[in-house]
Amino acid sequence: MRGKCALITGSTAGLGYAIAGRLAAEGCRIILNGIASADDAERVRSELARKHDVDVRFHGADLTKPERIADLIRFATDAFGGVDILVNNAVVRHFAPIEQFPVESWNEALAVNLSATFHTVRLALPGMRQRGWGRIINLASVYSFVAVANRIDYVTTKTAILGLTRAIALETAGTEITCNAIAPGVLPTPAILSRLATVAREQGISTEQATRDYLAANQPGGKFIPIESVAGLIAFLCGPTSQGMTGAVYPVDGGWTIV
Repeated sequence: MRGKCALITGSTAGLGYAIAGRLAAEGCRIILNGIASADDAERVRSELARKHDVDVRFHGADLTKPERIADLIRFATDAFGGVDILVNNAVVRHFAPIEQFPVESWNEALAVNLSATFHTVRLALPGMRQRGWGRIINLASVYSFVAVANRIDYVTTKTAILGLTRAIALETAGTEITCNAIAPGVLPTPAILSRLATVAREQGISTEQATRDYLAANQPGGKFIPIESVAGLIAFLCGPTSQGMTGAVYPVDGGWTIV
């Protein structure tokens, strides 16, 4: 994968940053994207470039705006000649029962979690076809398979990602372009750790207890899924031995969806 351009949305921290790091370790040139101050963006960009000795760029496109997504793809094309590997990782989460769910939060989730994936693929795919190679990875979730209360936006958009992935795989079948989805369980990302801290405050228990309770209720092993496991699977799916693996959804959930 040395010299390939990998664009990872939502990649200034957490899972996205780990994916960027793993692909950089494989020799990819990286386009980071996310919401970050200029100082924070430069810090993570330079850190990744220095650690892996690859060219790393940052573009802070607001993924709720199609015109900014178009700017992001143009930026990658100008920098590296086009997007070879596209990882749609960016996500927003809201928590409320449907009758209290803010309309603006619903619209934001549709835009970031679902429509942004449509737009990035729509805009990156012509270049992949022209170059005769591409890898598209969409981040789904265990909630693509099972529902949960008070998360109508997340369940809906992550379920829709599966249909989008399969449709793209069919449209690219017979080419050297593949499209797959990854469905992680609970990862120790900043967003999830923050949510567990909120649950702990609401229930008047320690964060450690809230974490144990949540994991015990969902993942048979009672442990977080290592972020490195997800990043490693993505690296494999982008590698030379994964051709023919397309249109699939790969759970990395500690057995959550088999019980």
